[in-house]
Amino acid sequence: MSTTTKDAPVLAPRPSGGVVQSVKDSLVVAKRNLIRMARIPEMVIFGLIQPVMFVVLFTYVFGGSISIGGSTDPQLYKEFLMAGIFAQTVTFATAGAGAGIADDMHKGLIDRFRSLPMARGAVLTGRTLADLVQTTLTLVVLAGVALLVGWRTHENLGKVICGFLLLLLLGYAFSWIGALIGLSVRTPEAATSGGLIWLFPLTFISNAFVPVTNMPTFLQHVAEWNPFSATVAGARELFGNTMPGLPRSVTGAWPMEHPVLASVLWSILIIVVFRTLAVRKYRSATA
Repeated sequence: MSTTTKDAPVLAPRPSGGVVQSVKDSLVVAKRNLIRMARIPEMVIFGLIQPVMFVVLFTYVFGGSISIGGSTDPQLYKEFLMAGIFAQTVTFATAGAGAGIADDMHKGLIDRFRSLPMARGAVLTGRTLADLVQTTLTLVVLAGVALLVGWRTHENLGKVICGFLLLLLLGYAFSWIGALIGLSVRTPEAATSGGLIWLFPLTFISNAFVPVTNMPTFLQHVAEWNPFSATVAGARELFGNTMPGLPRSVTGAWPMEHPVLASVLWSILIIVVFRTLAVRKYRSATA
Protein backbone atom coordinates (compact mmCIF):
# COMPACT_ATOMS: atom_id res chain seq x y z
CA MET A 1 0.00 0.00 0.00
CA SER A 2 1.33 3.41 -0.87
CA THR A 3 0.51 6.58 0.91
CA THR A 4 0.58 10.08 -0.44
CA THR A 5 1.17 13.16 1.60
CA LYS A 6 0.18 16.62 0.63
CA ASP A 7 2.34 19.53 1.61
CA ALA A 8 0.55 22.11 3.63
CA PRO A 9 0.18 25.39 1.74
CA VAL A 10 2.75 27.98 2.64
CA LEU A 11 1.08 31.14 3.75
CA ALA A 12 2.72 34.53 3.53
CA PRO A 13 3.41 36.02 6.95
CA ARG A 14 1.04 38.65 8.05
CA PRO A 15 2.29 42.00 9.28
CA SER A 16 1.84 42.58 12.98
CA GLY A 17 0.34 45.97 12.23
CA GLY A 18 0.57 49.15 14.18
CA VAL A 19 3.12 51.89 14.31
CA VAL A 20 6.09 49.60 15.07
CA GLN A 21 5.46 47.47 11.98
CA SER A 22 5.05 50.55 9.82
CA VAL A 23 8.33 52.01 11.07
CA LYS A 24 10.19 48.73 10.49
CA ASP A 25 8.83 48.35 6.96
CA SER A 26 9.57 51.98 6.13
CA LEU A 27 13.17 51.65 7.32
CA VAL A 28 13.66 48.49 5.23
CA VAL A 29 12.45 50.29 2.10
CA ALA A 30 14.55 53.34 2.96
CA LYS A 31 17.63 51.10 3.29
CA ARG A 32 16.89 49.58 -0.10
CA ASN A 33 16.74 52.99 -1.72
CA LEU A 34 19.90 54.20 0.00
CA ILE A 35 21.81 51.12 -1.19
CA ARG A 36 20.55 51.82 -4.70
CA MET A 37 21.77 55.42 -4.48
CA ALA A 38 25.19 54.24 -3.25
CA ARG A 39 25.47 51.87 -6.20
CA ILE A 40 24.59 54.63 -8.66
CA PRO A 41 26.76 57.51 -7.39
CA GLU A 42 26.07 59.66 -10.44
CA MET A 43 22.57 60.19 -9.05
CA VAL A 44 24.09 61.96 -6.05
CA ILE A 45 26.82 63.73 -8.01
CA PHE A 46 24.46 65.23 -10.57
CA GLY A 47 22.13 66.21 -7.74
CA LEU A 48 24.99 68.24 -6.25
CA ILE A 49 26.13 69.99 -9.42
CA GLN A 50 22.98 72.03 -10.10
CA PRO A 51 22.67 73.73 -6.68
CA VAL A 52 26.42 74.47 -6.63
CA MET A 53 26.04 76.14 -10.03
CA PHE A 54 23.13 78.20 -8.69
CA VAL A 55 25.25 79.39 -5.76
CA VAL A 56 28.15 80.45 -7.97
CA LEU A 57 26.06 82.01 -10.73
CA PHE A 58 23.67 83.95 -8.50
CA THR A 59 26.48 85.12 -6.22
CA TYR A 60 28.79 86.43 -8.91
CA VAL A 61 26.30 87.38 -11.64
CA PHE A 62 23.61 89.11 -9.54
CA GLY A 63 25.72 90.08 -6.55
CA GLY A 64 26.28 93.82 -6.59
CA SER A 65 23.48 94.51 -9.07
CA ILE A 66 20.43 93.92 -6.85
CA SER A 67 19.58 96.42 -4.14
CA ILE A 68 19.00 94.90 -0.71
CA GLY A 69 17.68 97.38 1.83
CA GLY A 70 18.95 100.27 -0.28
CA SER A 71 22.46 98.81 -0.67
CA THR A 72 24.08 96.94 -3.56
CA ASP A 73 26.84 95.51 -1.37
CA PRO A 74 27.62 92.00 -2.76
CA GLN A 75 28.12 90.63 0.77
CA LEU A 76 24.58 91.65 1.74
CA TYR A 77 23.19 89.89 -1.30
CA LYS A 78 25.11 86.70 -0.45
CA GLU A 79 23.53 86.62 3.00
CA PHE A 80 20.11 87.45 1.54
CA LEU A 81 20.45 84.85 -1.22
CA MET A 82 21.68 81.70 0.49
CA ALA A 83 18.52 80.81 2.41
CA GLY A 84 16.66 81.01 -0.91
CA ILE A 85 19.18 78.75 -2.66
CA PHE A 86 19.00 76.24 0.19
CA ALA A 87 15.19 76.22 0.05
CA GLN A 88 15.19 75.87 -3.74
CA THR A 89 17.58 72.92 -3.48
CA VAL A 90 15.45 70.96 -0.99
CA THR A 91 12.26 71.59 -2.97
CA PHE A 92 13.76 70.70 -6.35
CA ALA A 93 14.48 67.25 -4.91
CA THR A 94 10.72 66.75 -5.40
CA ALA A 95 11.29 66.00 -9.08
CA GLY A 96 13.80 63.25 -8.25
CA ALA A 97 11.43 61.68 -5.74
CA GLY A 98 8.62 61.61 -8.27
CA ALA A 99 10.85 60.20 -11.01
CA GLY A 100 12.11 57.44 -8.71
CA ILE A 101 8.63 56.31 -7.77
CA ALA A 102 7.45 56.53 -11.38
CA ASP A 103 10.42 54.35 -12.39
CA ASP A 104 9.47 51.76 -9.77
CA MET A 105 5.90 51.85 -11.08
CA HIS A 106 7.07 51.48 -14.68
CA LYS A 107 9.18 48.40 -13.80
CA GLY A 108 6.35 46.79 -11.83
CA LEU A 109 8.24 47.01 -8.55
CA ILE A 110 5.40 48.82 -6.79
CA ASP A 111 3.03 45.95 -7.66
CA ARG A 112 5.50 43.50 -6.10
CA PHE A 113 5.74 45.58 -2.94
CA ARG A 114 1.96 45.69 -2.66
CA SER A 115 1.80 41.89 -2.81
CA LEU A 116 3.99 41.65 0.31
CA PRO A 117 2.67 41.75 3.89
CA MET A 118 3.85 45.29 4.47
CA ALA A 119 2.30 48.21 6.27
CA ARG A 120 0.33 50.46 3.98
CA GLY A 121 2.32 53.53 3.09
CA ALA A 122 5.67 52.00 4.10
CA VAL A 123 6.95 51.94 0.51
CA LEU A 124 6.28 55.65 0.06
CA THR A 125 7.51 56.58 3.54
CA GLY A 126 10.73 54.64 2.99
CA ARG A 127 11.27 56.33 -0.35
CA THR A 128 10.73 59.82 1.06
CA LEU A 129 13.06 59.09 4.00
CA ALA A 130 15.80 57.97 1.61
CA ASP A 131 15.31 61.14 -0.42
CA LEU A 132 15.58 63.13 2.81
CA VAL A 133 18.98 61.57 3.52
CA GLN A 134 20.18 62.49 0.03
CA THR A 135 18.83 66.03 0.42
CA THR A 136 20.66 66.36 3.74
CA LEU A 137 23.93 65.36 2.09
CA THR A 138 23.33 67.88 -0.69
CA LEU A 139 22.56 70.61 1.81
CA VAL A 140 25.77 69.94 3.77
CA VAL A 141 27.89 70.20 0.63
CA LEU A 142 26.01 73.30 -0.49
CA ALA A 143 26.56 74.99 2.87
CA GLY A 144 30.28 74.36 2.50
CA VAL A 145 30.29 75.95 -0.95
CA ALA A 146 28.30 78.90 0.41
CA LEU A 147 30.90 79.46 3.12
CA LEU A 148 33.64 79.38 0.48
CA VAL A 149 31.97 82.16 -1.57
CA GLY A 150 31.54 84.36 1.49
CA TRP A 151 28.20 83.49 3.13
CA ARG A 152 28.18 83.90 6.91
CA THR A 153 25.70 83.29 9.72
CA HIS A 154 25.26 85.59 12.71
CA GLU A 155 23.45 83.40 15.24
CA ASN A 156 24.54 80.62 17.58
CA LEU A 157 25.03 77.05 16.34
CA GLY A 158 21.72 75.88 17.77
CA LYS A 159 19.70 78.38 15.75
CA VAL A 160 21.71 77.67 12.61
CA ILE A 161 21.00 73.94 12.95
CA CYS A 162 17.30 74.73 13.47
CA GLY A 163 17.41 76.77 10.27
CA PHE A 164 18.65 73.77 8.31
CA LEU A 165 16.09 71.49 9.99
CA LEU A 166 13.37 73.93 8.92
CA LEU A 167 14.61 73.64 5.33
CA LEU A 168 14.73 69.84 5.49
CA LEU A 169 11.19 69.72 6.87
CA LEU A 170 9.98 71.66 3.84
CA GLY A 171 11.95 69.35 1.55
CA TYR A 172 10.41 66.29 3.18
CA ALA A 173 6.94 67.80 2.85
CA PHE A 174 7.47 68.49 -0.84
CA SER A 175 8.77 64.95 -1.41
CA TRP A 176 5.22 63.75 -0.70
CA ILE A 177 4.00 65.97 -3.52
CA GLY A 178 6.63 64.29 -5.69
CA ALA A 179 5.40 60.87 -4.55
CA LEU A 180 1.85 61.70 -5.61
CA ILE A 181 3.06 62.95 -8.98
CA GLY A 182 5.19 59.83 -9.48
CA LEU A 183 2.18 57.59 -8.84
CA SER A 184 -0.04 59.63 -11.15
CA VAL A 185 2.04 59.56 -14.35
CA ARG A 186 3.20 56.73 -16.59
CA THR A 187 6.90 57.43 -17.12
CA PRO A 188 9.83 58.81 -15.09
CA GLU A 189 10.30 61.52 -17.72
CA ALA A 190 6.75 62.74 -17.19
CA ALA A 191 7.32 62.70 -13.42
CA THR A 192 10.45 64.84 -13.78
CA SER A 193 8.65 67.38 -15.99
CA GLY A 194 5.58 67.36 -13.77
CA GLY A 195 7.74 67.78 -10.69
CA LEU A 196 9.53 70.85 -12.03
CA ILE A 197 6.91 72.75 -13.99
CA TRP A 198 5.11 74.05 -10.90
CA LEU A 199 8.28 74.51 -8.82
CA PHE A 200 9.68 77.32 -10.95
CA PRO A 201 6.82 79.79 -10.34
CA LEU A 202 6.62 78.66 -6.70
CA THR A 203 10.29 79.42 -6.05
CA PHE A 204 10.64 82.55 -8.16
CA ILE A 205 7.41 84.25 -7.04
CA SER A 206 8.83 84.45 -3.55
CA ASN A 207 11.32 86.31 -1.42
CA ALA A 208 14.13 83.89 -2.28
CA PHE A 209 16.12 85.82 -4.86
CA VAL A 210 14.81 89.39 -4.84
CA PRO A 211 13.00 91.47 -2.22
CA VAL A 212 9.21 91.32 -2.41
CA THR A 213 9.14 95.13 -2.30
CA ASN A 214 10.21 95.20 -5.96
CA MET A 215 7.24 93.13 -7.14
CA PRO A 216 3.83 94.33 -8.39
CA THR A 217 1.24 94.58 -5.62
CA PHE A 218 -0.72 91.44 -6.55
CA LEU A 219 2.49 89.38 -6.69
CA GLN A 220 3.51 90.71 -3.28
CA HIS A 221 0.43 89.08 -1.75
CA VAL A 222 1.11 85.80 -3.58
CA ALA A 223 4.77 85.80 -2.57
CA GLU A 224 4.16 86.54 1.10
CA TRP A 225 1.57 83.77 1.46
CA ASN A 226 3.77 81.32 -0.40
CA PRO A 227 4.91 78.47 1.94
CA PHE A 228 8.28 78.59 0.21
CA SER A 229 8.66 82.26 1.22
CA ALA A 230 7.83 81.46 4.83
CA THR A 231 10.61 78.88 4.99
CA VAL A 232 13.11 81.23 3.34
CA ALA A 233 12.23 84.02 5.77
CA GLY A 234 12.35 81.62 8.72
CA ALA A 235 15.77 80.29 7.69
CA ARG A 236 17.10 83.84 7.28
CA GLU A 237 15.88 84.67 10.76
CA LEU A 238 17.52 81.60 12.28
CA PHE A 239 20.76 82.19 10.35
CA GLY A 240 20.84 85.85 11.38
CA ASN A 241 20.68 86.92 7.73
CA THR A 242 17.77 89.35 8.05
CA MET A 243 18.39 92.67 6.31
CA PRO A 244 18.00 95.81 8.49
CA GLY A 245 16.65 97.91 5.62
CA LEU A 246 13.97 95.44 4.57
CA PRO A 247 10.57 95.24 6.31
CA ARG A 248 9.39 91.84 7.50
CA SER A 249 6.26 92.14 5.38
CA VAL A 250 5.07 94.55 2.72
CA THR A 251 1.41 93.48 2.81
CA GLY A 252 1.19 92.67 6.52
CA ALA A 253 0.90 88.94 5.81
CA TRP A 254 0.91 86.79 8.97
CA PRO A 255 3.43 84.21 7.59
CA MET A 256 6.03 86.94 7.12
CA GLU A 257 5.49 88.29 10.63
CA HIS A 258 5.94 84.78 12.13
CA PRO A 259 8.00 82.94 9.47
CA VAL A 260 9.39 80.08 11.57
CA LEU A 261 6.01 79.07 12.97
CA ALA A 262 4.34 79.60 9.59
CA SER A 263 6.94 77.41 7.87
CA VAL A 264 6.41 74.56 10.33
CA LEU A 265 2.63 74.78 9.99
CA TRP A 266 2.79 74.91 6.18
CA SER A 267 5.11 71.86 6.07
CA ILE A 268 2.96 69.81 8.44
CA LEU A 269 -0.16 70.67 6.45
CA ILE A 270 1.51 69.64 3.18
CA ILE A 271 2.70 66.35 4.70
CA VAL A 272 -0.73 65.48 6.10
CA VAL A 273 -2.61 66.32 2.89
CA PHE A 274 -0.25 64.87 0.31
CA ARG A 275 0.72 61.79 2.30
CA THR A 276 -2.96 60.92 2.59
CA LEU A 277 -3.48 61.45 -1.15
CA ALA A 278 -0.31 59.57 -2.10
CA VAL A 279 -1.10 56.52 0.06
CA ARG A 280 -4.63 56.44 -1.35
CA LYS A 281 -3.23 56.63 -4.88
CA TYR A 282 -0.68 53.92 -4.06
CA ARG A 283 -3.45 51.45 -3.20
CA SER A 284 -5.10 51.81 -6.60
CA ALA A 285 -2.19 52.68 -8.92
CA THR A 286 -1.17 50.11 -11.53
CA ALA A 287 2.00 49.87 -13.60
